[in-house]
Amino acid sequence: MLYSFLSAAALLAPALAVVQPLNTTILGQYGHSPAVYPSPNATGVGGWEEALAKAKEFTAQLTPAEKADMVTGKPGPCVGNIVAIPRLGFGGLCLQDGPLAIRTVDYASVFPAGVTTAASFDRKLMYERGAAMGAEFRGKGAQVALSPVAGPLGRSAYAGRNWEGFSPDPYLTGVAMEETITGLQSNGLQACAKHWIGNEQETQRNPTYKNGSIVQESISANIDDRTMHELYMWPFANAVHAGVASVMCSYQRLNGSYACENSKSLNGYLKEELGFQGYVMSDWGATHSGVPSIEAGLDMNMPGGLGMYGLTFGEASDFGGNVTLAVNNGTLDSSRVDDMVIRIMTPYFFLGQDKDYPTVDPSSADLNTFSPKNTWFREYVLNGTRSRDVRADHGALIRKHGASSTVMLKNVNNALPLKSPKIISVFGNDASEDTQGFYNQNDFEYGTLVAGGGSGTGRLTYLITPLEAIKARASKDGALVQQWLNNTLVAASDISTLAIPESPEVCLVFLKTWAEEAADRVSLELDWHGNEVVESVASYCNNTIVVTHSSGINDLPWADHPNVTAILAAHYPGQESGNSIVDVLYGDVNPSGKLPYTIALANDDYNGLPTTAVNSTDPDAWQAYFEEKLEIDYRYFDAQNMSVRYEFGFGLSYTTFELADLAISSLGSGKAGISAVTPAQSTTPGGNPALWENLYNVTATLSNTGDVAGATVPQLYITMPSSAPAGTPPKQLRGFEKVMLEPGQSETVAFALMRRDLSYWDVVRQDWVIPAGEFGVSVGFSSRDLKLVGSVTIV
Repeated sequence: MLYSFLSAAALLAPALAVVQPLNTTILGQYGHSPAVYPSPNATGVGGWEEALAKAKEFTAQLTPAEKADMVTGKPGPCVGNIVAIPRLGFGGLCLQDGPLAIRTVDYASVFPAGVTTAASFDRKLMYERGAAMGAEFRGKGAQVALSPVAGPLGRSAYAGRNWEGFSPDPYLTGVAMEETITGLQSNGLQACAKHWIGNEQETQRNPTYKNGSIVQESISANIDDRTMHELYMWPFANAVHAGVASVMCSYQRLNGSYACENSKSLNGYLKEELGFQGYVMSDWGATHSGVPSIEAGLDMNMPGGLGMYGLTFGEASDFGGNVTLAVNNGTLDSSRVDDMVIRIMTPYFFLGQDKDYPTVDPSSADLNTFSPKNTWFREYVLNGTRSRDVRADHGALIRKHGASSTVMLKNVNNALPLKSPKIISVFGNDASEDTQGFYNQNDFEYGTLVAGGGSGTGRLTYLITPLEAIKARASKDGALVQQWLNNTLVAASDISTLAIPESPEVCLVFLKTWAEEAADRVSLELDWHGNEVVESVASYCNNTIVVTHSSGINDLPWADHPNVTAILAAHYPGQESGNSIVDVLYGDVNPSGKLPYTIALANDDYNGLPTTAVNSTDPDAWQAYFEEKLEIDYRYFDAQNMSVRYEFGFGLSYTTFELADLAISSLGSGKAGISAVTPAQSTTPGGNPALWENLYNVTATLSNTGDVAGATVPQLYITMPSSAPAGTPPKQLRGFEKVMLEPGQSETVAFALMRRDLSYWDVVRQDWVIPAGEFGVSVGFSSRDLKLVGSVTIV
């Protein structure tokens, strides 16, 4: 869904330009993606059988017009709305953004972003965040949270929405999806996994319109079958396995066809292969047809209107009355419409939303600029309590999560934690109060950055800034804190003329990088002359500590500067930003975050660049061929044997750890009892249940060998045998655990390896296969700091 466009003034750096070659093969909308029909009916398998029976009983009582209403959004108080059917006691559905907050309400919290959460590498934290957010959605009367995000996965470092999701590693994102969904739905709330699938750039994600007509279609993400399974589908399989209620199909085309009318993707991959029992909703305005989309597997059209983002509201709709008309004239089977409604209502009953569910907070209607009241053409009963405060004690949780997710990239001579410095200088436009208010849909020069823009943002009710928290903490030591918040001034000044009355003991530099929906990043540099700010401060201050609040990957050309003594990547930490970073700076929290992506030595080292322009007026001209296949992020750098600045999984601590005693054991009858091809079993949510069976257990002993308590993240990587097909990555993450230890304490860490963890997708067999030969098994502290190495032959 959308809302704003990138401010060109925000970046102040050379812009990325990738022009599509003239000889690019153009895939049109038809004939390039296999047809899979009919759309499978829901069976309720996976524990939803009783809810399915209730959904069928409900559906049998509906009139044709009511069925059309059930599958078609309408403008209303929420971002998405399914109208009520009072005669059946159905109060409708309220769908609300987004992945880090319930956005269009008041008195709600703003949590750390997905990328921040991924940096925690902490399963418990991922669940806690989901559960707390889910409580706020429910408290405001939303039945559906449009969260979490696995697409974009992170093919490109430049993708504008990477921060909404978790990591370019499918295993890490898969765990984050499963834990987040379980947490959200523990409240009786429906989660919506998005954006299915291949939504890896924002540029040309929607068609280009001229005088109301499409002149160029959305970009086509062209992805081969193995890459689809092993990268982009992988975390969605976790989502379905977790029992996610709904899946949102994406804007762009997929192998030629629009993602919301691609039958191979919706009917084949999602509903058949993964056994998805819930409903597929469109992204806002991603529906481009009626009957073809319905037969291809789309169950709900959001927001229901026509045109760009579906904003042309009225009775006219691709669905709506056309659903009834199509059934009446025989072009659409009524049983397909029944299944659409049944799929929508099954999670509703399964999660108990038919009993004692909170009503919609009327404040949502006032704050929802997407469908303001003057666009409504149906009536809504909004008689619940207005402006309910649903924040509870979540501020403390957000503070803890922000600190736990902070990644320490550099710490020379124990520059951190701070040792009660008496003179502190603070530099950078990211340190202070936001000058443009608490709801930012556009980039802004002055003020700390805690979330990106677009539908994935949040509406702050308060914000603890770094400068505010530093002053509060420094006051306990009687310290002097001075600040210079104008990046242009700092970058262009001799710092010695600014810092008075004497040289500071520490210089804290706060910098930021904006990103948002509907626009890809055009640079990996820090915004607002950030690199020049660091160089200027470091030229004067021999204890310069840099903190970045960023959407993701940044170029850090000053990382080796001798006067830059420490670097902290805090990403988008939410409303307690200042407290979270001060907890780390002063050592109240020992940093334990790990990079959920790779930071290269140079911007030119990254692959998977977004297409930014085409040299054709062909309506289908925009194409993105995923030619890198499985080689994204660390998989690419490893395959190409390239040096990097900071590798995937890297992050420092105030203490030291050691790993020892690697052990690998079979959980079954050993090699003789394991088949290469996955045993055939009836599909359940997540796919063949045999894929989720644990086959091996890997253990290692972790010890805290330092002087302070701290947590770290042992990581398990596998290397597949040489018999695996060409293009198999040199190593792949297949396990991680965050472990807290006191000084001198040791603990055994265990990693379970499922069949899916040890398999590749065989495009000929159309099945998951364990390759013959010896697997490498490595455990370490990052993708390139592997302390223990072993091997095992499985088949």
